Amino acid sequence: MTALTHDTRHPSVSTGLLVAVGAAFAFGMSGAWARGLIDAGWTPGAAVTARIWVAALVLLAPTIIALRGRWGLVRKNAGMIVIYGLLAVTATQLFYFQAVAVMDVGIALLIEYTAPVAVVLWLWVRRGERPSRRSILGALVAFIGLVLMLDVLTGARIDVGGILWALGAMVGAATYFVLSGRGDTGLPPIALAGLGLALGAVGLTVAGLVGVLPMEWNTDDVAYRFGTLPWFVPVLAIGVLATALAYVLGITSTRMLGSRLASFVALAEVVAALLFGWMLLGQLPGTVQLIGGVLVLVGVVLVKLGEPVTQELVEPLPEPV
Repeated sequence: MTALTHDTRHPSVSTGLLVAVGAAFAFGMSGAWARGLIDAGWTPGAAVTARIWVAALVLLAPTIIALRGRWGLVRKNAGMIVIYGLLAVTATQLFYFQAVAVMDVGIALLIEYTAPVAVVLWLWVRRGERPSRRSILGALVAFIGLVLMLDVLTGARIDVGGILWALGAMVGAATYFVLSGRGDTGLPPIALAGLGLALGAVGLTVAGLVGVLPMEWNTDDVAYRFGTLPWFVPVLAIGVLATALAYVLGITSTRMLGSRLASFVALAEVVAALLFGWMLLGQLPGTVQLIGGVLVLVGVVLVKLGEPVTQELVEPLPEPV
């Protein structure tokens, strides 16, 4: 049996950075794999349901182990877990998959990654936490980048539906940051992720059975830039690599680095999405969109730098038996 210890030994920052980059690249591949399934006839609802079911089953055992002797925490935080599962996890992934069905995966993810700006605005309106001048400047830079990224100034045709889906994913991601930042729940991070994924999987399945969420899928081979693959390969890649493994690596790196530094490194997910979008689908944004994307990232970094520095309590890692 393991026990929490106050040993002062901590993993090196370089190791934590490698783990965080691995998490970002794992998350970043999801859109490209999903777009292949959608192009093969899968609905976004079917793709995200398969993704979440696979990840929930993979994290089932670790969740049970993490909650051993602490199931009262689930009852205590039931409302927060429901919101986390349905909005922060399920809605975010579903809206993102809806967006990548009609627009490039990198552009959709860049829109979603304006979530930190939304968090700052939410804290300002809800709690009266006025952002710093640096945060306001970052929000303006991110907005200018978003305008360039969507090619609004050039008069290019934009998919309004795709933009709205991506903005919905941004709201879900902002909810994820707000709820994940709560340190008063006592829930182990991996348990929160596992419970949220399980709840989301059940909710999506019920929505599909009653006809609220279109669920169409097939067993045809899925075409990518490099060739075709059996349908279960992208399904497993999304569920195991881009969800279950991504969550575990993300939790581990946050424990090593702290949430502030880990959130900076998570911006590598945008680079990963662009890379996998090119590798698997041959998608590359234009010059103006690339400039806009860089401005969005700069704006998000400025917003993060403008946040007040707070002392983080990092839960000690358990000693092995």
